[in-house]
Amino acid sequence: MASEITVKSTEPTTVAFISMKGPFDLISASFDRLYAWVSQKGYQPSGPPLGLYYNDPGQVPAEELVWELQSPIAGDVAPTGPDEGGLGVKRVEAREVASTVYKGPYEGLGPVYGAVVTWIMGNGYEIAGAPEEVYLSDPHETPPEELLTEIRFPVRKL
Repeated sequence: MASEITVKSTEPTTVAFISMKGPFDLISASFDRLYAWVSQKGYQPSGPPLGLYYNDPGQVPAEELVWELQSPIAGDVAPTGPDEGGLGVKRVEAREVASTVYKGPYEGLGPVYGAVVTWIMGNGYEIAGAPEEVYLSDPHETPPEELLTEIRFPVRKL
């Protein structure tokens, strides 16, 4: 299960991103596209990648899922795009997030989301944006039971 749930502030950051619509089984290939584009542009990744998920696979068909993958990048890079492929650069402002770290396969994340939402509602906060998954381990190099994923929800105090 998840570790302790806490509220913390994120740092402002510049990210390369790819905006997507469709099933989550496109995530791996989409990260490949994002990092190929980052490399082609000469940008330097500067932190773990993350995904933002704008709707729930239990509520819409897989083809209707809307999500975005991001890679923090170093340096002073101007915002651009998204281009015709959904790729671009943007600034993400600092925000408060309810956060926990989960160890295990991605298929086990559902109950963690539920636990974080319950914690938010029970501790005087409201959700203020799309949930985020920060991928702290590389699934190409880490066994599924050892994967570390930070689940974050932007929040604001009620």
